[in-house]
Amino acid sequence: MKSWFKHPLRVTGRLLWLGAELALGGFRYIVGCGFRPANPALRAVWLQQLCRRMLRVFGIALDVSGVMSGRGLLISNHLSYVDILVIGACAPVVFVAKREVKRWPVFGWFARLAGTVFVDRESRSRVGQAAEEMEAALERGALVVLFPEGTSSDGKSVLPFKSSLLEPAARFKHPLATALIQYELPDGDVGEEVCYWKDMTLVPHLINLLSKRGLRASIRFTQTSAGSSDRKQIARQLHAEILQIKTALAA
Repeated sequence: MKSWFKHPLRVTGRLLWLGAELALGGFRYIVGCGFRPANPALRAVWLQQLCRRMLRVFGIALDVSGVMSGRGLLISNHLSYVDILVIGACAPVVFVAKREVKRWPVFGWFARLAGTVFVDRESRSRVGQAAEEMEAALERGALVVLFPEGTSSDGKSVLPFKSSLLEPAARFKHPLATALIQYELPDGDVGEEVCYWKDMTLVPHLINLLSKRGLRASIRFTQTSAGSSDRKQIARQLHAEILQIKTALAA
């Protein structure tokens, strides 16, 4: 909470702004989607609009390169909950998230409203159920976003990809693309103040991030294709492609 005392006006103002945007987002969901809860396309558009407004609350400048597909499976590295805002602002999407996100205060509720596919990686049967939900979304033409690292990191590298949810890419010929997300924080440490990992807790991390003057997020999209019908091989292929892009940009 030290950041709140260092920048009380900035943090308080942004917290009030955040609360107002979330309240407005809830109202717009009721108006636009509330009587049509089964319409995933409306949910995805609602989420995109909300994410775009959230970028302004956090003072995030977004730099996008490459072409983002409008459908299929998008595989991305994972650094923070901010990744959701960054990708979600680019296009209407369906996210795949770990089960714990569902229990997050406020944000978990919004994730459920957005039609997020939640996965319990500790239960094989529930992983299979999540894969079926992903496939259903892909079949109706949605763009499904998956973070196959399974958890976030400090961004110094890209963690090995878990293959359990790549079955739709192995069994069906959906468009396949990758995304590399990176951040720049002029007045702080990206690994400790933007990335959300280790034993960090949401509220203190969120307040500290709101105290920053601004944040630059860059995302690079690349179209690819599954070179195998083996999901483990696909996981290694996609990991290598994203890591190669990261290495090339750092050179």
